[in-house]
Amino acid sequence: MQMRDFRTYARAEASLGAGLTVVHGPNGAGKSNLLEAIYYGCTGRSPRTRNEREVIRFGAGATRVVVRLHDGTRPHELSVGYGWGGARAVKRMTCDGAPVERLLDVEHRPLVSVFAPDRLELIKGPPALRRAHLDQLVAAIWPLRSVDRSAYGRVLAQRNALIGRIRTGRASSATLGAWDHELAQKGLAVGANRAAAVKLLAEPFADRAARLGSGVPVSLRYRPGAGAHDEQEFVAELSSRLSADLERGYTGYGPHRDELAIVREERELRSYGSQGEQRLALLALLLAERALLARERDRVPLMLLDDVMSELDGDRRELLAGELRAGGQSVIATTDLAHVPGASEEAVARLRVGAGTILREAIAA
Repeated sequence: MQMRDFRTYARAEASLGAGLTVVHGPNGAGKSNLLEAIYYGCTGRSPRTRNEREVIRFGAGATRVVVRLHDGTRPHELSVGYGWGGARAVKRMTCDGAPVERLLDVEHRPLVSVFAPDRLELIKGPPALRRAHLDQLVAAIWPLRSVDRSAYGRVLAQRNALIGRIRTGRASSATLGAWDHELAQKGLAVGANRAAAVKLLAEPFADRAARLGSGVPVSLRYRPGAGAHDEQEFVAELSSRLSADLERGYTGYGPHRDELAIVREERELRSYGSQGEQRLALLALLLAERALLARERDRVPLMLLDDVMSELDGDRRELLAGELRAGGQSVIATTDLAHVPGASEEAVARLRVGAGTILREAIAA
């Protein structure tokens, strides 16, 4: 991987190991920036910010990240460039030199999973975050089904706009029928996709949570915002709730109200879990998704873990390191190599980061 003017890096290169790579260095050295660059080069977006100007090194006008992939057949190259052309931002992404609109649609792109301290919002934040995450998992398991969620979003927006016009007397409720049937069709597909994904994920999640030392069983529960079993029932529910929709100004029934609950002893970790329990649940969720995708698609996501070991006790560090060494590529960022069990093993790659430089270290004989 190559970076130019990305965060604290003017120019730098890094090469990951085939299995576990440990990135180490003092606080502020650029470890998180390196993990962000890997994600940015593989997906075309940052896991830390929506304002892409922030990834450009201070004083520079543009940034570029190039990722070279080796999937066992032939090498591929992904690149992302972002900067300012005149008065507007310019972004260019390519795969093997050919321009693409989205790296997320590129077949050769590796799946990437990220653990970072601010990702705890996935566990303790609002339901919308978990719905979006679940939709990403659906798209990763069944790529062709990704269109269902976007189609539902478009129809929902149209129905909400019509509700707004009805509310102000600019349209008649008689025109809602067609949108209700369309919303029902798309909504049932979204709900079925999410329910199927949670069903596949539930067992590996509970297993990973137990492996990481959760003393009490932790489970996933899919709580649909629409309990209809068919289109007719869905449309009937929409009709019965029309008065409430008109009063509030938007549609209150459908999978846009779904929740993915993470439960321990019948209590949601979102509200009742400790910080430590929430961290373990997030780790278990990401590891379970990794195992699921390896099984369903024969693709093991690249896992990026930032500041994970410092908050775990010795036993849980051993358990996590064992999971990561079991297969697939993983990158752990840490201030202390001693926090990563097995970091000195020959099969583990080590990158030392400091002052905008990245050095691959050899294992001492």
